[in-house]
Amino acid sequence: MDVDTVVVGSGPNGLVAAVRLAEAGQRVVVLEAADRAGGGLRTEELTLPGFRHDVCSTVHPLALASPAFRALDLSREGLKFAHPAAAFGHPVDGRTSGVVYRDLDRTAGELGRDGGGWRRVVGGVSRGGERLVDGLLSPLDFPPKAPLALAAYGSVGAWPARWVGQVAFREEPARALMAGLAAHSMLSLSSLTTAGFGMLLGGLAHSVGWPVAVGGSQAIADALVARLRSLGGEVVTGHRVTSVTDLLKASNVVLDLTPRQVTDVAREVLPTGYRKRLEAFRYGPGVFKVDWALDGPVPWGDERLCAAGTVHVCGTADEVALSEKLAAAGEHAERPYVLFVQANTADSSRAPEGKHTGWAYCHVPNGSRVDMTDRIEAQIERFAPGFQDRILARHTMDTAALEAHNANEVGGDIAGGASDWRQFIARPVLSRSPWATPVPGLYMCSSSTPPGGGVHGMGGWHAAGQVLARA
Repeated sequence: MDVDTVVVGSGPNGLVAAVRLAEAGQRVVVLEAADRAGGGLRTEELTLPGFRHDVCSTVHPLALASPAFRALDLSREGLKFAHPAAAFGHPVDGRTSGVVYRDLDRTAGELGRDGGGWRRVVGGVSRGGERLVDGLLSPLDFPPKAPLALAAYGSVGAWPARWVGQVAFREEPARALMAGLAAHSMLSLSSLTTAGFGMLLGGLAHSVGWPVAVGGSQAIADALVARLRSLGGEVVTGHRVTSVTDLLKASNVVLDLTPRQVTDVAREVLPTGYRKRLEAFRYGPGVFKVDWALDGPVPWGDERLCAAGTVHVCGTADEVALSEKLAAAGEHAERPYVLFVQANTADSSRAPEGKHTGWAYCHVPNGSRVDMTDRIEAQIERFAPGFQDRILARHTMDTAALEAHNANEVGGDIAGGASDWRQFIARPVLSRSPWATPVPGLYMCSSSTPPGGGVHGMGGWHAAGQVLARA
């Protein structure tokens, strides 16, 4: 193959790697097994004609905050983001919901006597600005960016979210907000570093917002593909790579794959010791996802939630913690933590006029085949009476369906592997250059590499930097 680098897989990391290499003058081709590029950035009519659903990710604070996306500036390809009036909310039985806005002062004011705690714990991340986020998304850079801000963040973020929420906040709305944010980690909230997940996501709500891509998340992938092709690069879909042996004879290879797929396609060339370390990589809980076509907006009991792009549905912080503890232990919660997204609050193009889309998932044991539809809908109905009456159609995906759609979502794990402290410092293996394998010319760039899951493209950005440094 007459190219400098072949990228296998066209998720956000693979496409960012390809574009960075092409901008450096390399000839690049991306090979994708699916019929469309994008990986987790896919938008499809899953329910009814005219209802556009994001198959995986919808809300993109990391895309706005990422150094990679800032450098690429995909607005030149027409990519637009839209912001809901409120970033996210969390209803609590019999109490005022917690609602987080872009405006830190407004958020703190509505949290009453927990406003000061919110400013200290979450507001500090937004005050740290781009340099703090750049340091978090480039964890192996030395010297680190914004070392003082990173130290302050780590002094709290390294602890379990369960403990930080109890110490920092006195009332349930703020505690529930923190728990709901930390649950994005897909870890038990008693685990170390889970507070850091909540702090980062909460801080980004104030610094860059929690936007959606206009038209669907596929628009991000399409913009990256357009940029790559404008630079002479190529994307070939419907091309499944089963071995990298022949590819390595002609060029560098960058794999936007998790360790399980890497060992499958590179078994013949990987040293035995390194292969065994990849085989020991651990995957986290999966998700069960439901998409709905709705006859109107969700009838939330607290009308302020109608303005939020995301609603964490689970009641109290204790309920969130129990749900996540059960999923981590291989069990299914009767009242699961539900992450609900209503993209129409910011982007009316997602559904026909007057109609709405919604999607939600809950965390389940890796590989679970249990249908969680009724439990998810019961949680939403609990805080939005009449929700089920507005359902025109639904589409469900269990862990097997998610993995069939995107092989990187092993057992339904959308984060590319467990994100506990051990795999935070050894992702996918302990190394100063974890994107480079021991095989000359063979690299990894998926969310199984630093800095982990999320649509930020930094795994691809760092891997491309390694290719260029060694070229």
